[in-house]
Parts: sequence; C-alpha cells; structure tokens
Amino acid sequence: MTTTLTGVMPVAPTVFTQDEALDLDGQRRVVEFLIDAGSDAVCILANYSEQFSLDDRERLEVLETSLDAAAGRVPVTVTTSHFSTRIAAERSLQAQERGAAVVMLMAPFFGTTVRCNDDDVVEYFKRVADGLDVDIMIQDAPMSATPLSVPLLARIAAAVPQVKYAKIEVARAAQKIRDLAALAGEDLPGLFDGEESVTLLPDLDAGAVGTMCSALLPDLLGPAVRAHLDGDRENAAAAWEAALPLIQYENRQCGLRAAKIVLAEGGVIASDTCRAPFESVSAETRAGLLEHARRRDLLALRWAK
Repeated sequence: MTTTLTGVMPVAPTVFTQDEALDLDGQRRVVEFLIDAGSDAVCILANYSEQFSLDDRERLEVLETSLDAAAGRVPVTVTTSHFSTRIAAERSLQAQERGAAVVMLMAPFFGTTVRCNDDDVVEYFKRVADGLDVDIMIQDAPMSATPLSVPLLARIAAAVPQVKYAKIEVARAAQKIRDLAALAGEDLPGLFDGEESVTLLPDLDAGAVGTMCSALLPDLLGPAVRAHLDGDRENAAAAWEAALPLIQYENRQCGLRAAKIVLAEGGVIASDTCRAPFESVSAETRAGLLEHARRRDLLALRWAK
C-alpha cells in the first residue's frame, strides 16, 4: 500500500452455528456491519477470531468469504501467523493472491518455552516477505514466548521493506510505542495498539495512528481516533472515556466472547457460539455486558433491526 492505514481496524470474529460449523452468511454480515460502523479496515483470522480453532480449509473459507464481502470497500488485514516459516510464507502469499492489503504475523513461538533468538526472528520475517508485495504487520502480543524488543522491531523494519506496521499490545504499550516511533522512524509508520483499545488514549499520545479493537464498538472508537489524529485531543479523550467502562468489561470479564454476545443480541449473527473447549460466560456476566452495551446504544444492537 502506498498510503499508511490509520484509524480503527476491528478484528472480525469467526462466526459459527450452534453446532460449531462455520456460518459463512454470518461472516459476511459481520463484515457488512463493520463497514457500516465506520471501520477504516478490518482484520480477520486473528487470535480474537479464534484462528486457533480452524483447520486450513476453514481458514481459506473465512478468508475468501470476508474478502468477497469487503469487495474492496475497506482494506483487509489477514493474520497468517505460524511457527513454521514455510507455512507462514504460504499463508501470506495465499492472502495476497486473494486480495489482502496487509498480512499480520506474530514472531515464531510455540507454547511457553519454544522461542527464537533475534537473528532467527529477523530471518523469519525476511523469508515470509520474499515474494510479497503487500505490507506486513508484526503483532507484539503477550501470549508470545519470543520477545520483541524495541531494537529488534526497528531492526526488522529496517531489514524488511514490507514491514510497515506493528500492533503493540503488551504491558506499558504507550512507552513501547513512543520508543519504537523514535527509533524506527519512517521505517515503521503504522503503529497500532490492541488489547481491545483499553489503553487507547495514552497510546495515541505516544504516536499510535490507529487501534485494533474487537468488533464490539468500532462506531464508538472511530470518532476518538479520528479526533486525535486531527489534533482534537479533548474530544478524543471524551469519546474514549465514555466507552472505557464497556472496554474494561470486555477486556476483564468476557474476552473474545463479548463481541459475539452483543452481535448475536442485535441480530447481526445468529449464534454467539465459540468452539469448545472455549470457556462460556455466566448469565450474570452476559447481563452485565449487555447493560453496558445498551447504555451506550451500540450500533451492533441496532444495525440488523
């Protein structure tokens, strides 16, 4: 891409029927909803999309369905992470061939003990980038056993021209974004935060140009990010702070189930099913989430009505 993505890039959930089969019609509706909610881009097949519950055939179905539904109206980022360099490269090329604008990968790791050293991580991204024309986003997430220091991220961006984005969702994200912006400079212009946007305002203050929230509330977060990018910090802060109790409830009480619960409640999708053995939420937690959502008149509760 010649223009750096900015703004709100929600992670689309993978939609299942009650018996845990893919619901591709529901997948299309989620993409339509996210576009109508003012999303600047959409991310699919991420951890918040339950990518770890999909086989290769299902990944391809979700990929093709989502890109077809987007139909070029917004850029689509496709998560292609895998420990194997070969498989990650194949997934990335597959996404590019089908119209992805960006591919997103974590550094290679497996479990809590299988990790890679800095030189191997640089080589990993070099090999994944070989033959790619689309941009690459590095996901710096706390679940990875392979640490990504600021100097390492800057080194990768300098060595691999396709690496233009980083999603920073670790503890003290704002300071890491600030340090990374200073060290990597123009090599890494697309700094985003994650973690359901729970630290959005300090991250924007530090130099983030966008956020990767869930599909729960892009309609509330879009105005916050755009106001900040336009230099209007006061209105950005007000918009984010108004949404923050809901964001915290999602982040601490529900996790990735939150978006599905609200989308199903509003009729965007038919079922809020997550694949076993993913933990369910209690009736009380569900009621608390919906109370927060109704208080804020989320588009997800109105869009299908």
